[in-house]
Amino acid sequence: MNVDIQQIKHRFGIIGTSPLLDHAIRTAVQVAPTDMSVLVIGESGVGKESFPKIIHQSSIRKHGPYIAVNCGAIPEGTIDSELFGHLKGSFTGAITDRKGYFQEASGGTIFLDEVGELPLSTQARLLRVLETGEFIPVGASQAQKTDVRIVAATNVNLQEAVERGRFREDLLFRLNTVPIEVPPLRSRVQDISLLFRLFASMSAERYHMPPLRLTPEATKLLEGYRWPGNIRELRNFTDRISVLEEERTVTAETVARYLPKELGVDYHPALRQQAVLGEEATSFANEREILYQVLFDMKKDMAEMKSLIAGIMRGEVQVPPTQVHGDYPASEGHTTAGHPAALSGRDDYRSFLTHPADYASVEEVVELPSSSRPASRHAEVSDFEEQPLSLEEAERSMIQAALARHDGRRRRAAQDLKISERTLYRKIKEYGLDE
Repeated sequence: MNVDIQQIKHRFGIIGTSPLLDHAIRTAVQVAPTDMSVLVIGESGVGKESFPKIIHQSSIRKHGPYIAVNCGAIPEGTIDSELFGHLKGSFTGAITDRKGYFQEASGGTIFLDEVGELPLSTQARLLRVLETGEFIPVGASQAQKTDVRIVAATNVNLQEAVERGRFREDLLFRLNTVPIEVPPLRSRVQDISLLFRLFASMSAERYHMPPLRLTPEATKLLEGYRWPGNIRELRNFTDRISVLEEERTVTAETVARYLPKELGVDYHPALRQQAVLGEEATSFANEREILYQVLFDMKKDMAEMKSLIAGIMRGEVQVPPTQVHGDYPASEGHTTAGHPAALSGRDDYRSFLTHPADYASVEEVVELPSSSRPASRHAEVSDFEEQPLSLEEAERSMIQAALARHDGRRRRAAQDLKISERTLYRKIKEYGLDE
């Protein structure tokens, strides 16, 4: 297929000569005549929104509707209604029937931006649309048909989201029929000066001032910066210099004043967190995952501690000798070789870890009731297995604890839990904690 890349760039206002950018545009034009679903992948600020327009305008659906939906900007409680519509009376506030975006876009193209932010229940509905072309409005019992081409975009790694249970694997396979990867600005170094001149010209026209000009040293400095915000960050950078600098010639010294001091550091918040925490850093998409991560970490630590103590008691783990302070008075009724049978303090516990064989049995150490003492000399491994805890129970416990710490003051509890006050109120009602 012969694709006029330059004509496509001119039509959709795309600036750049990067081979990676040309390849992404060529792929979009080639897949446009089909009805295959497309997944546009790229970091925030790289210009992913241009590619669904290219696909729509180059397809046989170009005379049909084109609807762009930012999935991350729609509240979880209303996303199903926005996408699939609802019937009158299906929920509080539904005073009339409403068509959803999938019904409105029938015969055309729908662009689902930030598709990785969709709730799992909505993902199941979207999968049905992809497989059968059917959807059920909220509050309805009859399925409706739609003829729509789906183009999705995301700036997160959906495969990692699948592994964390936040995205359906079958939906990923259906959306990712044809992937288009939009390169970040740091991979298009030759385009940075072109984009700067474009943005400088636009700023000059908007603010009625002469355009900026870069010196060769300034250009080199811009090309060496990482640009974590990509094209959006470069545009903001250009606007800022256009307004604040009187001198129209931009030198390397001027650029250095407006860029972060450590040019090699990625200053995108999410990426900075990954740089600090390493490859296994988890980016949280909502408030619930923060609570779950804390709880799971605590449970993991407790399980490791229980396993360690079990190994010490069974003699499988050797504890290095430590200084034991002084002699201990014998506990009445329970002594073994001059050592106390019941551990009453930090030094007692250290003595037990250092010399576990000096104690007759586990039940003597922890003073278990006779009815619950194991018959064997050492505790069984099953005694240290952690009890299962559901996500709902964990979340409920965390909210209860936060409310107790702040004497029922919900605003402070929400701040403590790192969630919005609105979310906390909803969870309190959901778990019946306001009774």
